[in-house]
Amino acid sequence: MGAKVAVVYYSSTGNVHALAQAVAEGAEKAGAEVRLRRVPELAPDAAIDANPAWREHVEAAKDVETATLDDLSWANAYAIGSPTRYGNIAGQLKQFLDTTGGLWQQGALADKPATGFTSAHNAHGGNESTLLALYNTFHHWGSVIVAPGFTDPAVFAAGGNPYGSSHPGGSGPVTEEALAAARHQGARLARFAARLAATA
Repeated sequence: MGAKVAVVYYSSTGNVHALAQAVAEGAEKAGAEVRLRRVPELAPDAAIDANPAWREHVEAAKDVETATLDDLSWANAYAIGSPTRYGNIAGQLKQFLDTTGGLWQQGALADKPATGFTSAHNAHGGNESTLLALYNTFHHWGSVIVAPGFTDPAVFAAGGNPYGSSHPGGSGPVTEEALAAARHQGARLARFAARLAATA
């Protein structure tokens, strides 16, 4: 059995969505089966409509399938992404993660490699703390955290975040350097998943 990677994310204006696509591309290129899934939007229309970029992304991402617990059961590796909200993960993603208690209780999430990615408005807007907060969930799941570390020049070129791919959204669209780092992260996750699957 090879790597089966669930890339699950929440994105409001599209930056995390772009990183998620790049992570998925990297995992696929490394030979993994991939499911790219978004969690449901919970914000009211009034809030979304107040930010044209948010509304534009909601409409643009409608074709991305919604994440379910079945996607987590199917996968033997997880890449999970969220924008930063006060140095923490977004409520939309947190609500989805809070539904995983049954799988956790069954041990269905344990011993699987997992990694995270994020985007804050600026370089020091909470990227690292958001990833560390996300990794708290992975610890409780019993996951094997596979951060990118400084394992490829792409990580340095993208700003050098060893915790996970990130992008300062206030600087504009996701850069090719950040996308390359995300592809490396997805490929690294897929390789670890394949190795673990081979020993199961």
